[in-house]
Amino acid sequence: MNLFGAAQNFVLLVLTIVVFVTQLVALIDAARRPAGAFTAEGKLSKPIWLAILGVAAAIGFIGIGGGIGFFSIIAVVPAMIYLVDVRPRLTPYSRGQGNGPAGGSGW
Repeated sequence: MNLFGAAQNFVLLVLTIVVFVTQLVALIDAARRPAGAFTAEGKLSKPIWLAILGVAAAIGFIGIGGGIGFFSIIAVVPAMIYLVDVRPRLTPYSRGQGNGPAGGSGW
């Protein structure tokens, strides 16, 4: 294997690891959020998000080491949608903050 091919393989390995960690962070975050927050914000239900993010994380895990290649990188899209769109809307409902949106009683 030439040096260029080794560099490409290394970049793909690092990228798939970063993708898997991102998917895992999104999955763990979704699991920690209260179920009522998802429906209160008009998002898909918690079980649906957990299923989507679980499948994405499984694909990301299989992709480490070149298992399924570039497809595992594409599987980061649901995690990014969750982290950029859904998670910020659910933050006011987080456990430990005490109150729901607008000073509500919390979840």
